Amino acid sequence: MTQPISPLLKIAYSKEVASAKQRGAPLVALESTIITHGMPYPGNIEMARSVEAIIREQGAVPATIAVIHGTLHIGLETGELEQLAKATDVMKVSRADLAFAIAERRTGATTVAATMIAAARAGIRVFATGGIGGVHRGAEESFDISADLEELARTGVIVVCAGAKAILDIPKTLEVLETRGVPVVTYESEEFPAFWSRSSGLRSPLSLNSPAAIANFQATREQLGIDGGMLIANPVPEADEIPREEMEIYIERALDSAERDEVTGKAVTPYLLSTIFDLTDGQSLKTNIALVENNARLAAEIAVALDE
Repeated sequence: MTQPISPLLKIAYSKEVASAKQRGAPLVALESTIITHGMPYPGNIEMARSVEAIIREQGAVPATIAVIHGTLHIGLETGELEQLAKATDVMKVSRADLAFAIAERRTGATTVAATMIAAARAGIRVFATGGIGGVHRGAEESFDISADLEELARTGVIVVCAGAKAILDIPKTLEVLETRGVPVVTYESEEFPAFWSRSSGLRSPLSLNSPAAIANFQATREQLGIDGGMLIANPVPEADEIPREEMEIYIERALDSAERDEVTGKAVTPYLLSTIFDLTDGQSLKTNIALVENNARLAAEIAVALDE
């Protein structure tokens, strides 16, 4: 079901998402960079299918977002998901280049920022991801700060994650979020998580213990006319975490390697994640999958609670 918005912009809703919108069913947005840039085939398609299935089990409808040959897709059909999982030379699109990928009829996988933009455009209120981008270590010299933080400040979507990626400067990331007025809520914990680890050693700005409480918080924000997004930090399950002290060793080694290889810009994060995968003998990826599935489950529960 393709809806032309302008001579250039087309939005295609999958049959499942179109049906959900028509009957007012709760929806959960999913990014696509984790499919194209997060892991190789066939692990990526297996993960994507598992995450979508978890959302359905909780009574919501998954909407994986991507740009395919210039069309913005909200929800992917089975064949489209398979095609994206196998694709090469896929753009990694954020706020700056989402429109470029559409205008140039390219294929692009959406980051947190781009997924939020598309979700808001489609009327989807909740988005599940792995970890958000943030302030990179050494940003006082490199000025490397993810567009995700600005998007959270301006776009009214609830983002469920396992915290900021632990390769980042988490204290500075939290400071920027506070400055931009983004509520940061940790689910069922007083400590802010660090992606692969349940704790970053930092106290969470806010804490709530149920999807209903999160939905109520969001409803109150809307009644007050407060715009922008909300960040829900959902600690990785204890059985799947890699302790923070252990992860810091791997991260420092990966950062040293990136500096030696002069890796910069958008290449930094995938380089670090790949290096950490090797250093942990693949455990970091297993933990990554576990936390994404955990986030999808909570996001679906929040989406359902928002509709009650």
